[in-house]
Amino acid sequence: MTLFLLICGLAFLLAGGVALVTGASAIATRLGVPPLVVGLTVLAFGTSSPELVVNIIGAVRGETELAFGNVAGSNLANLGLVLGMAAAFRPVSIHGTVVRRELPLLLLGTTILVVMMLDRPLMGEAPILTRSDGLILLLLFSVFVYITAGDLLFKDEDALINDVRELEETLPRGAVMTMRQGALYCGLGIIGLGLGGHLTIVYGSEFATDLGVSPVVVGILVVGIGTSLPELVTSIIAAIRNECDLCVGNVVGSNIFNSLVVLPVSALVRPLPIPPGGLLDVVIGLLFAAIIIPIFLYGKARMDRYTGVVFILVYAGYVGMRATA
Repeated sequence: MTLFLLICGLAFLLAGGVALVTGASAIATRLGVPPLVVGLTVLAFGTSSPELVVNIIGAVRGETELAFGNVAGSNLANLGLVLGMAAAFRPVSIHGTVVRRELPLLLLGTTILVVMMLDRPLMGEAPILTRSDGLILLLLFSVFVYITAGDLLFKDEDALINDVRELEETLPRGAVMTMRQGALYCGLGIIGLGLGGHLTIVYGSEFATDLGVSPVVVGILVVGIGTSLPELVTSIIAAIRNECDLCVGNVVGSNIFNSLVVLPVSALVRPLPIPPGGLLDVVIGLLFAAIIIPIFLYGKARMDRYTGVVFILVYAGYVGMRATA
């Protein structure tokens, strides 16, 4: 029953995220916001809203291990499982935009996060993400927003923008919602996210107790993978339609949002003690991101099916090790 209610919580999270994105997109369209802006903002936030809600509720309830495991597990799943599966469906090629803009910031942000977690060797204290750490990470995210906005405003050609435009043209056009319908979807989405977040945190902790493992392990194995399902679906669709920059950009952008928004917002609500093995989780995510750059720079700018399968196997091996540790 505990596992069933945990799965129900994840289902409410995903359904709430979809409803929120649908309603917000409809409202933005009614207000005259360009579809491109909607795609790059509402969609990006919507696919990461389950992680954000789970972590805020977890921080409020003091379930900090589960909250940390959610972010660490989601980031690992995005790079190892989501990107690997997308490449396994179709070799993923990429132009310079994501390698030049998103990946370096992800590496920088994750490296800063690792340094923030070195309290024990640097100061002899138990590692913890404080509120000041959270503010620093949020300021770094504002730099990313500034750089991205500058590229959108002052550059005529952007590979990621072109991919979003092409993907929009292939999507079926349904009936346009009214403002009232959009608001209703937003309301239902917020309710679904809140209910799903509550069920996930409460029964995720109970499930960890029943199994006799740390909540951070459940966060990595169950919650992290579950909240990464929107990114998995989006990336596989983008890979099948050969929208490669959008595929990689979705994964990298989600990890940036998790590391520089979701985690620091959680730390602002309640400082997050780093659970045992937490530093290694973040370092493995950093290594995944670092490996991507030479693959695209020196591997004919593409990730082939073989590399995608290797990513999946490495990810499965690591989470299996964490589950049995």
